[in-house]
Amino acid sequence: MKKSRGRTGRKRRRKHLRSLCAVNCSHKLEYIKLKKWLKDRGFEDSNLRPAEFLGTGRGLMTTKALQAGDLIISLPEKCLLTTGTVLSSCLGEYIMKWKPPVSPLIALCTFLIAEKHIGEKSPWKPYIDVLPKTYTCPVCLEHDAPLFAESAETIFNYSALEWAWCTINTRTIYMKHSQRECFSLEPDVYALAPYLDLLNHSPNVQVKAAFNEQTRSYEIRTNSQCKRYEEVFICYGPHDNQRLLLEYGFVAMDNPHSSVYVSSDTLLKYFPPLDKQRNAKLSILRDHDFLENLTFGWDGPSWRLLTALKLLNLGADEFTCWRRTLLGDVISARNEQQTLNITAKICHFLIEETQHVLLQISQLKRSKENLKTHLALVEALRLENLKILQRSAEILCNLSMATT
Repeated sequence: MKKSRGRTGRKRRRKHLRSLCAVNCSHKLEYIKLKKWLKDRGFEDSNLRPAEFLGTGRGLMTTKALQAGDLIISLPEKCLLTTGTVLSSCLGEYIMKWKPPVSPLIALCTFLIAEKHIGEKSPWKPYIDVLPKTYTCPVCLEHDAPLFAESAETIFNYSALEWAWCTINTRTIYMKHSQRECFSLEPDVYALAPYLDLLNHSPNVQVKAAFNEQTRSYEIRTNSQCKRYEEVFICYGPHDNQRLLLEYGFVAMDNPHSSVYVSSDTLLKYFPPLDKQRNAKLSILRDHDFLENLTFGWDGPSWRLLTALKLLNLGADEFTCWRRTLLGDVISARNEQQTLNITAKICHFLIEETQHVLLQISQLKRSKENLKTHLALVEALRLENLKILQRSAEILCNLSMATT
């Protein structure tokens, strides 16, 4: 029998390919219970389905095509877990009495640990049941009448705090709350958003997200298109992969915001200590904040890195031009060429260093089975760093050839 080549056949093949990339999980009991729990609190949604995706893991799939400006999700205020939730719980009276006052983050951590501990009795159980049991953030690397029947030490231990802290750090939405006297002065800007927090990050999409005072719901609208049965993404912000790994425990491949940082120590390795103006140059760079955020990116060395190197490369007869250098002026052909040469040397040094680290990671993966997941993430980060540095080396080579 011949394979269908018409429109219907194409539709079937596309649907089949999508099914290979995503597995619908909405039939699982934990998600059925979560959706019922959310519905009881006023949340209605017929377009998003929890699914497992190839590459990103758990996320939300849309059952209808989304256009720019479409509403992805609108989560009622009753569904959000905030410090207000904590204070209205049985923990509230204890938290309000604590001296010195705790931070909003610690209050939320305490609430999560307590709710997880009481299990079936917790009104938040359907949400807690779908939260990750473990996290891949670097912080998780191996290392009167009583409120509870057990001692507090057995419940509020380091492992429990680590889980609660990672839950809040990786899953909360930004939502500003008024300052309360029972909390310390740290900003109260956290809200856990059940179901909404299943949306994964992509650096290639744009969204508008905010609490709608009229509907009393937290709403997200997309500025991008999304095909039917594809994963719906949001953007956590223009973060590089180092930030994403540290804060959220993952890396985004081919992240346009990724960069490789150059430390001031690495910078100074390539300048003679006998330069009489060395200390003065360093002082200028420090005073004008040019010793931090020096990077290589997908488009080569950053302007800040090149400017810092140009200033360090100023000859004795050019030193009085340092203000012009910081403004981006070309001082001399010699200065430009020497800057490119040293930038290329730094780039090649970082390439060799990254290759050495990748070799170490490869060896550790074979001997440290318990660290395999974390090491795979660090390896992905370093592999992308290597790609960025190799592209930067190529750009620098082309620039050098163009100026000679």
